Amino acid sequence: MPVTVQPLATTQSNQSDDVVLSVKGVSKKFCRSLKRSLWYGIQDLTGELLGSDHERDTLRDGEFWALKDISFELRRGEALGLVGANGAGKTTLLRIISGLIKPDQGEIEINGRIAPLIALGAGFNPILTGRENIYANMSILGLTRQEIDDRFEDVVAFAEIGEALDTPVQSYSSGMAARLGFACAIHTEPDILLIDEVLAVGDTKFRSKCQNRLNYLRKQRQQSLIMVSHNSHSVSMVCQSALYLIKGTQIMTGDVLSVLHKYEQDLFFQGTQPQLGIWKLPECSNSANSRLKIIAIFFCNSQRQVSNMPVSGENITLCIICEVNEDLENVGVILNCQKLSENEQLVYINTWDKNIQIDLQRGKWEIQINMPYLVLGVGTYTMSIGIRQNKLHRLDIVRSFKFSVARSKQSSSSQFYQNYNSNYIRL
Repeated sequence: MPVTVQPLATTQSNQSDDVVLSVKGVSKKFCRSLKRSLWYGIQDLTGELLGSDHERDTLRDGEFWALKDISFELRRGEALGLVGANGAGKTTLLRIISGLIKPDQGEIEINGRIAPLIALGAGFNPILTGRENIYANMSILGLTRQEIDDRFEDVVAFAEIGEALDTPVQSYSSGMAARLGFACAIHTEPDILLIDEVLAVGDTKFRSKCQNRLNYLRKQRQQSLIMVSHNSHSVSMVCQSALYLIKGTQIMTGDVLSVLHKYEQDLFFQGTQPQLGIWKLPECSNSANSRLKIIAIFFCNSQRQVSNMPVSGENITLCIICEVNEDLENVGVILNCQKLSENEQLVYINTWDKNIQIDLQRGKWEIQINMPYLVLGVGTYTMSIGIRQNKLHRLDIVRSFKFSVARSKQSSSSQFYQNYNSNYIRL
């Protein structure tokens, strides 16, 4: 397959005119040995000069495919998330699209100007001031002096670097350099933004500001973007579709929530075959004493059927089966739930907050925590479940009950389904 990077033809149909980027069968190989890599580079350069590219589709000794047969299209105003573990080929794909490196196979067709944000502030000269770097950086991205003058104040206002504008960039913190690099890139008004872990730097306020700006550029200015991030929440907030890579292979492409769900399950359960949504002793019980033991945990739907995968926004009951070896008074439950791909606590339930405690006699008990509406979006979660006496004395705890939440059939592409009723009142 020929290796070409060319603009899209302007005589295509209206639907094709919306395609700003087309990636067709792109592959890229690298060599693990530096010495061999240099020698292979000389061979490839010689082959190009002589018009011989017959070895581009085969691996030589020490080589591996960083990308293999990647194909997708990006349309005007679309935001595509690239997800995958480290070494999946995400940054390599962005570098090929931006023209920094050449593919060994495949075609990349581009319609418009690209602004790569692969390493924010990487192109800054450390001995130049922020002001001087704005002009240097934006001119590299294709703007004239007059265009930079017209947008200069907007860049400075967005970056929020204040009095540091006229000091050397080498004195900037990483967050300040990131803000300035992002501000320069988005004010070039490119047709396609390539973003690699941009929203992983800076403070919370800056990240939120970046997300809002990206949504504005996509919706109001019809600019397209490809975003790489290990933060599933950031991807779902900005992107509508996603592409999932594993070791250079395209695993799944589709709506962002479905792809993220697949990615998270593979990421956290690779090499295992867990029975999501059902936990039984003795897999991970960490009993503090023998007075009470948790022997099983599972979800039940409204028909009292075991649910391996509860549905977002629907009624669900968490069932905790316990074996009680002596009579206990004032027993309650504490739940703490978070998404596996994030560290933020999402749901915290403490039955003492609602003054709900029970007395348990010797025997087997099922403690039911009914949730009329499951307030979790599509994804994979872990929950710690603790049973205490008098709030302070731990009886037993399961530290990691893992489960996945499915999308409601009524929620379309929403991350979380909010169940509701409606009334119509004539006034």
